[in-house]
Amino acid sequence: MSRALVTGGAGFIGSNLARRLVQDGHQVTILDNLSRPGSQANLAWLRAQLGTGFDFVPGDIRDWGVVRKAATGMDRIYHLASQVAVTQSVLDPREDFEVNAMGTLNVLEAARTVAEDPIFLYASTNKVYGGMDEIGIVESNHRYDLADFPDGVPEGFPLDFHSPYGCSKGAGDQYTRDYARIYGLRSVVFRQSCIYGPRQFGIEDQGWVAYFLIAAMLGWPITIFGDGKQVRDVLMVDDLIRAYELAVEHIQVTAGQIYNLGGGSKFSLAVWAEFGPMVEELLGRPVPVRQAPWRPGDQKVFVADVRKAEREFGWRPEIAPQTGIPVLYHWVQENRHLFGRV
Repeated sequence: MSRALVTGGAGFIGSNLARRLVQDGHQVTILDNLSRPGSQANLAWLRAQLGTGFDFVPGDIRDWGVVRKAATGMDRIYHLASQVAVTQSVLDPREDFEVNAMGTLNVLEAARTVAEDPIFLYASTNKVYGGMDEIGIVESNHRYDLADFPDGVPEGFPLDFHSPYGCSKGAGDQYTRDYARIYGLRSVVFRQSCIYGPRQFGIEDQGWVAYFLIAAMLGWPITIFGDGKQVRDVLMVDDLIRAYELAVEHIQVTAGQIYNLGGGSKFSLAVWAEFGPMVEELLGRPVPVRQAPWRPGDQKVFVADVRKAEREFGWRPEIAPQTGIPVLYHWVQENRHLFGRV
């Protein structure tokens, strides 16, 4: 079995991934600075689930010494640690750059210099495609749809970062791809859409599926920016981890490649016009919301074309929102006590 480093391993995706890796027999090291809401609760959950079955290194990917030590001897590196909010990147672009661009360069350099010919997976974002203001949009009563891309946005769509967050994540995206071309690093870039599932401590600026469920359940105010008809494809975290596993299994094909990972055209939702009624049905009552103006760079539609992943390593999203969202709802319901400390 492999020796795997998971940066951001106490986060939402990272904690789910770390548990899967340990259960599959891998030696896992988590590197996390525990700055994200819920990360300490996730680390405690992992310890309760796995005991001493993994190593935890408290530290920041901006610290080259810490990263270098954590990556030494690893043959897999899952780079998930990130500053994750567009709004925070606008407020503090320097920190956003240092975490997402410089931090990613640190992890790549550690992979190149001290790891053991590792497989390197990088969690990028659909925000590298920018606001897509010039793309054709069709408006209906409940949602927007892409006029010219019925299967979603492909990987070859022009990059247009549009925000400090898009720039910093896009820098990491392109560095990861180029380390495959220049240094032969077996790296794979995943441009991820809206991922949801248990262990997600969503906030208003990031993780909207979880945040709306948490806020609705606890009676927090919910603000819908824009008209609520903007559409996103959503992907259950179990499907995402399965994509990671398949990409590793087929690394002879996936190395050096970029893949869009999301729910695709099959699993897309209008963020409130369609998702709101699902929330109200789960709660059994209406959920009041207030509306606010559109935020800069907010895409009216983003749906990922995921067909390249299916063609090249046999992955497709399988868990429909109608199945996955109730799983997240019941996790929130069973863990209400955690959210007062988020």
